[in-house]
Amino acid sequence: MNISLPDNLKNFVDQQVSERGYGTCSEYVRELIRRDRDREQLRGLLMDGASSPPIEPVDDRYFDNLRDRVQSRAKA
Repeated sequence: MNISLPDNLKNFVDQQVSERGYGTCSEYVRELIRRDRDREQLRGLLMDGASSPPIEPVDDRYFDNLRDRVQSRAKA
């Protein structure tokens, strides 16, 4: 795949590569694509969650239970 960029964008990419420690422009572009994909996946999950009906009330007990589950998995 080849991508053509105007000079101002090419200069920006070159600057990002050198300042952020990427080895090549391709590494920088791949990272941007991965971030965009992750953002899209997160958006989908958030939209699914927002459109789903609540299963149980979210109160202090809910968060205490959630915290306990996370801590027990971290110990395992």
